[in-house]
Amino acid sequence: MSTDSWALAVDEQESTAKPIKNSRIIEGGDAAHQTNDDGDKSDEEEKEDKATQSLLNKLIRSNVVNNTNQVEVLQRDPNSPLYSVKTFEELRLKPQLLKGVYEMGFNRPSKIQENALPMMLAEPPQNLIAQSQSGTGKTAAFVLAMLSHVDPGLKWPQCLCISPTYELALQTGKVIAQMGKFYPEVKLAYAVRGHKMERGVKIKEQIVIGTPGTVLDWCVKLKLIDPKKIKVFVLDEADVMIATQGHQDQSIRIQRMLPKGCQMLLFSATFEDSVWKFAERVVPDPNIIKLKREEETLDTIKQYYVLCNSKEDKFNALCNIYGAITIAQAMIFCHTRKTANWLAGQLSKEGHQVALLSGEMVVEQRAAVIERFRDGKEKVLITTNVCARGIDVEQVSVVINFDLPLDKDGNPDNETYLHRIGRTGRFGKRGLAVNMVDSQRSMEILKTYERHFNKKILRLDTDDLDEIEKIAN
Repeated sequence: MSTDSWALAVDEQESTAKPIKNSRIIEGGDAAHQTNDDGDKSDEEEKEDKATQSLLNKLIRSNVVNNTNQVEVLQRDPNSPLYSVKTFEELRLKPQLLKGVYEMGFNRPSKIQENALPMMLAEPPQNLIAQSQSGTGKTAAFVLAMLSHVDPGLKWPQCLCISPTYELALQTGKVIAQMGKFYPEVKLAYAVRGHKMERGVKIKEQIVIGTPGTVLDWCVKLKLIDPKKIKVFVLDEADVMIATQGHQDQSIRIQRMLPKGCQMLLFSATFEDSVWKFAERVVPDPNIIKLKREEETLDTIKQYYVLCNSKEDKFNALCNIYGAITIAQAMIFCHTRKTANWLAGQLSKEGHQVALLSGEMVVEQRAAVIERFRDGKEKVLITTNVCARGIDVEQVSVVINFDLPLDKDGNPDNETYLHRIGRTGRFGKRGLAVNMVDSQRSMEILKTYERHFNKKILRLDTDDLDEIEKIAN
């Protein structure tokens, strides 16, 4: 087992993608996204709801990401010894669970698992609030905790996990099935929409995973679950949960029905004040694991701008750049779907292998496009803002802002600029960012980015091929 892959690889999605000549432009069919007459929708309008982004991250993370962030542990009792583990054997897991862990491709605990698992598996149980992004192995960690605390001889729900959406619940269920592969006496039930149950029929499965509304119904209206018998309560994706109408109140109602000794585990990728307030209401006397966020740096990225008068000018500049330097893979950001579609068509005519990503595509289609790009099947990924974050492709050597990023009010968006050009210069490599400037206003915006990050952005004359060649060295 050479990698830390945890076997949540994306299912083959190629059937969802319709190639157009040698371009991979996806015809999206999500009626939930309304556009105006010409399909001209800004990336700000396409900002993803958190649940969709979280699901996309789960689908495209086929292995644990090598996270460089330092872990900070705040113990409930600062006098108790702080344990962390470097191997799964140190946890004294049941043999069938250890076998499941190795079968999934883990050969050592991830950073978050090193610190979280000893707390989650402690006796007596300890409560935990943990910050962890997709790809850190946190789902596998809390699944291992649930499977470890279950008594397979008792035929009623003992562990309850709530997720914000049906799709995210299914993803967690997959991990339970994989890790519990050699522990068949432990059963799983899904408390999700469409799973119709008769009132008063007692659930015999030991682990229940579901969405807050359905879980609440199963506890209160239908009396399928006795909440007083729950030993472990997991609330996953808390930041997504509180962004969804009604979920916060439903989650708190479920938590209040649980017994005093029930172990409470809460996970969230981000911890704004609203998430902290929610976490503190749900999890009493918690241990806390936080990620010390490393500052994203532009030190390894060379930034340039190109003066243009029109989108055709921008396209010609792009062609000149491609003609002069060797680009492994590039990401190109556009402000609207209309521009992204037009550019994909133009580059495709020039013979480039192009992938297009935009908000009208369903999440599985997006995952398929990203996987193909990551595998090198396409060399250019054109996107609106839907994938400015979270996509690490080692071969991306150039990021092009075909349109500069703006917030919903049309002002400079420093954070999005950082996330966009941060797609290059990763993994210790040098990166290249090229900004297309087509008006006095966009020049002013560029100068704002220059001042904010205190990094000079140099002019590039794309009519001078010798000059372009120099920037690649």
